[in-house]
Amino acid sequence: NHERQTDNSRPTLSVILAVLNEGRYLRSVVRSLLEQQTGTGDSAFNLEILVVDGMSTDDSRAIVTEMSASDPRVRLVSNERRKTPYAFNLGLREASGEYVAILGAHTYYQPDYLLVCLSELRKHEAIGCSGRILSEPANNSLPARIASWVSGHRFGTSGNSFRTTPEGYADSIGYPIFRKQPLLDLGGYDETLHRNQDNDMNERLRRAGHKLYCTWQTHSIYHTQPTLKALMKYALKNGYWNIVSLRRNAASMGLRHYIPLLFVLSLVIGSGLGIIGNFLLPAGYRWLGWLPLLLSLGAYLSCAFLASLDLAVKQKSLTPLLLPPAFLAFHVSYGLGSIQALLRGGRAPAEG
Repeated sequence: NHERQTDNSRPTLSVILAVLNEGRYLRSVVRSLLEQQTGTGDSAFNLEILVVDGMSTDDSRAIVTEMSASDPRVRLVSNERRKTPYAFNLGLREASGEYVAILGAHTYYQPDYLLVCLSELRKHEAIGCSGRILSEPANNSLPARIASWVSGHRFGTSGNSFRTTPEGYADSIGYPIFRKQPLLDLGGYDETLHRNQDNDMNERLRRAGHKLYCTWQTHSIYHTQPTLKALMKYALKNGYWNIVSLRRNAASMGLRHYIPLLFVLSLVIGSGLGIIGNFLLPAGYRWLGWLPLLLSLGAYLSCAFLASLDLAVKQKSLTPLLLPPAFLAFHVSYGLGSIQALLRGGRAPAEG
C-alpha cells in the first residue's frame, strides 16, 4: 500500500503539522491525515506527513515515533526553537513535495480535504487553497460551547476571519495547501512573528501576484478553546500580536483586527467624559457626560444580542442568548491586548 502511495510518477504533497504538547489530539489528527484520499489518475498524489514538534514534554514525541514506525509516511522533525514560524520553515526545508499543507493539530480534516483543495488550487490557478473551517466545542461543557459560538460567529471574529471566509478568491486562507516554491522564493515565514505569520505570508504572496482560493466543497473542523478563561487569554494575545504585526507588515492586517481596540478606547474615553462631567456639568445635566459611554455600550450590546439571537435560532436552543457578556469579555480582552502592546511600543513579548 505504501509503495503504491509513493509512486514516483505522482507529485508529493507534504503536510506540515506544527505541534507542542498536543498529545491529547495528536494521534487522532495524524490518523485522519493518513486516511486522506490521495486520488486516482491525474489527480493522484503521494502523501508525506511531517510532524514538527517544539520539543514537547508530554507524550507527543512518543506518539509520533510509534506511528512513524508503522507508517513511513509519518516523520518526526524537531523544532528546538519551539515557536510556530520556525516549525513552518523547518517543514518547508524538510518537505520533499512540490505541494505543502500547513495544518493545525486541533483540527479534524474531512477525508477528501487534501484532494479537493489540491484540485481546486489547480482549477482556479491559485498558489494556495483551503477548505471551509467549521468551529466545534472542545468538549460538551457550557463554557466550551460558549467559546465555540463566540469564535465561530462573524460578530465574534468578523466576516473576513479565516473561520468565516466565503467561497471564492480570498485575502487570507486557513489550513491551506500551497505550491511550495513560491513560499521558499519569499524566504519562508517571518520568524519574528510568533502569531499572524500566516496573515503576513498570505499578504506577501498576494503582493507577488499570486491568488488564494477558499473552497466550500470540503471542510475542516477546528476545536476551539475549552474554557472561557482560555478564550480570553487567546484574545488578549491575539490583540497584542496584532499591534506587533502592524509594525512589521501593516498591509497584512485589516481594520477588522483593530475594531476591538477602538471599542475599548471608546469605553475608556466615554468613562473619562462621564467622570469629567460629574465635576463640570450642573447637577441636573451630569448624565450627559455619560451619554457617549452609554451609546457606545448600548450599540455594542444590541449587536451582541442580535448575534446571540441568530445563534439561538440556528442552534434551536435558548442557551446562546447567554452570549452577550461573553462577546463583551472576548472583545474587551482583545482590545486590552492591543492597548498593552501600544504601551510597550509594539515590541514582541519576551515569552512570545
